[in-house]
Amino acid sequence: MIVCCGEALVDVLDGDERRSVPGGGPMNAAVAAARLGAPSAFVGRVSTDAGGELIWKHLQRNQVNVRASERGPEATARAIISLTPNPSFRFEGSNTADTALGSADLAALGPGPHIVHGGTLGMFRGRTADVLASLAERHDGLVSLDPNVRPAIIEDRDRWHRFHERWLGVCDLYRASDEDLEWIWPGRAAEDCAAELLAGRIATVIITRGGHGVTVYTAEGQLEVAAPQVDVVDTVGAGDAFVGAVLASLWERLGADRTAFAALDLRQWRAIAERAAVAAALTCTRAGADPPDARDLDLALKEYEGGA
Repeated sequence: MIVCCGEALVDVLDGDERRSVPGGGPMNAAVAAARLGAPSAFVGRVSTDAGGELIWKHLQRNQVNVRASERGPEATARAIISLTPNPSFRFEGSNTADTALGSADLAALGPGPHIVHGGTLGMFRGRTADVLASLAERHDGLVSLDPNVRPAIIEDRDRWHRFHERWLGVCDLYRASDEDLEWIWPGRAAEDCAAELLAGRIATVIITRGGHGVTVYTAEGQLEVAAPQVDVVDTVGAGDAFVGAVLASLWERLGADRTAFAALDLRQWRAIAERAAVAAALTCTRAGADPPDARDLDLALKEYEGGA
């Protein structure tokens, strides 16, 4: 099973009209993987307030397993995303449910091994950060990390780096945007960052550059994948859709087998990255974090391959 760990929150999209939709990087990735037919679970703490109910129903509607999640009375965190006239972001998340996860036991999800995926806010906020880092450290299957940096929310850079280092010590797959890398390692070239990451346990590094495409780095070498050109409504959840599609492809190919993962060659990675890039592009054509299902993705992938 693909187990996405971290925060679930509410994105308030403030454009021509104001509406609230479920969000949060790990939760979005869980939904994206589930819509593509992969067995998917979310591990985090979800409020019992109205926002939490919106999130919980969204997870259940998308067939995401929530047996290892918690509910609590703390408020739901909110990300206020102004779409017009100029995109902006504001976060409301002091002492919210996503920070207060008490434990993480995957036994409720059935026998593993699983793919454990983390990142975004759950990687460093509150008690949740230590619970999830400890889960990753004792996990015996594949571990994936998407730091998905949100500088406006990070009050303690040293704390962020401490948890990032804990995840780096145990993860097999590392995905980051070029903007993430610039914040994490200012002034360093992306290929230098990738080389350093590959020198440890990490077997694959994926760097996304929005409309400028994707680079995949492995011990075998690197490859470039172009981003499909689409009419962008907004980019909310695009990176999460990319990650969810990568994880779904990995599950289909090898489950959570770390040895098989390390043996993937660049030809296989090209197919995985192209599929994920198309999933992200489709998400950009929709308002909010609304990743495609398998049928929509397969149709769009045929068009992408036909135009390549």
